[in-house]
Amino acid sequence: MDVRPIFDHELEIAFPIVRELRAHLDEEEFLLYARRQREAGYELWGAFDGRALVGVIGFRPLVTFARGLHLHVDDLVVTAERRDGGVGRALLAAAEGEARKRGLERVFLDSRPEALGFYQEQGYLQHTSLIVKKDLAAS
Repeated sequence: MDVRPIFDHELEIAFPIVRELRAHLDEEEFLLYARRQREAGYELWGAFDGRALVGVIGFRPLVTFARGLHLHVDDLVVTAERRDGGVGRALLAAAEGEARKRGLERVFLDSRPEALGFYQEQGYLQHTSLIVKKDLAAS
């Protein structure tokens, strides 16, 4: 398996995989958001088994007062038929390797409850902060 950055011309093949996690996106939105996020440092990497893309991870370096300089993982998804086969571990390891190369000491990510066990197996600890949001379109 080869884990590497996904190039602009490969974004269309990444969409069906990203959509398994982000079902609310259509392809046009995905392409627009992916390109806009790249301008802000977001990178989308893929796990390729031969020519087949079997998983993706999206991340970006950030600095905040609360967390310092860190890598934030926005998206990690593996095709349904390849889950439990090491693809997610390989993607996460690649992101962690990139973080180390860039001098980043921590990785943060948001997790769905059903994925928490996977992250804990990789050495991640549940953070004490809570995520809150407000939908401004509804107010």
